[in-house]
Amino acid sequence: MNNLSTVFERCRRENRAALVIFVSCGFPSLADSEALIDAAVAAGADIVELGMPFSDPIADGRVIQLASQVALRQGVTLSKVLDLARNAAHRHPDTAFVLFGYFNVMLNFGVARLCDELAASGVSGILAVDLPFEERGELLGDCHRTGLSLIPLVSPETPPERARAIVADATGFVYCVSVRGVTGRRRGLPPDLGERLAGLRSISPVPVAVGFGIGDRAAAQSVAAVADGVVAGSAVLAPFLDQDDNAAAQERAVGVIRELRRGCRRGPADEHGAAGSGS
Repeated sequence: MNNLSTVFERCRRENRAALVIFVSCGFPSLADSEALIDAAVAAGADIVELGMPFSDPIADGRVIQLASQVALRQGVTLSKVLDLARNAAHRHPDTAFVLFGYFNVMLNFGVARLCDELAASGVSGILAVDLPFEERGELLGDCHRTGLSLIPLVSPETPPERARAIVADATGFVYCVSVRGVTGRRRGLPPDLGERLAGLRSISPVPVAVGFGIGDRAAAQSVAAVADGVVAGSAVLAPFLDQDDNAAAQERAVGVIRELRRGCRRGPADEHGAAGSGS
């Protein structure tokens, strides 16, 4: 079942942006990934992006590149990611899950088979970060057939008319890339982001979430004021690179997620924010 529309509607009613957390599957291990997903949901994540490890993650910065390398060295494959997805979606039926990765891995696995398995697992969508708009037909038909959302990306370099074509028949949500460059925490977000988002939301039939560069409560708050969703990944994974104690790293990651969730509020505290206000 596709949970994305349900999640965004729930967040709209609660007067907040949806919190989207990226998890690099298999980093630092598959078991740690599953534990982090559970902890992220408990800390307030509404949507979880399940990152497939890939040898050449061209859209990603240092943190996610290193996470992919660790996962690949441990033999993490798309089949193992699908097992993780099935388990996670079963444990968290109110959370939306999106497979995030590079199209070569999906194509090698088999697009029709992939969509069938994702839909059966309870995953809601696919985000193929390097799939050009003109070539999306290889994936779009099977997504439609199985009820999955194929999440489109719009970057700062996307011309207005191309953006209009990209989002015209979007389902789930539109992923707006906030900055020129790769994933990773930034000191600040572009001053024209609000203007770009206003234009994008005016033409999009579905919610718009913003990712790349969001790593703390202040950044999340500035994005939540103008977008429907806030996406973060590198800031959540970075603690696992900084220390060998995975339990301590997860505790730090959960602290980051709680702060991001607080930044997603637009009004009075919700149940997650109130429960975590002392941390």
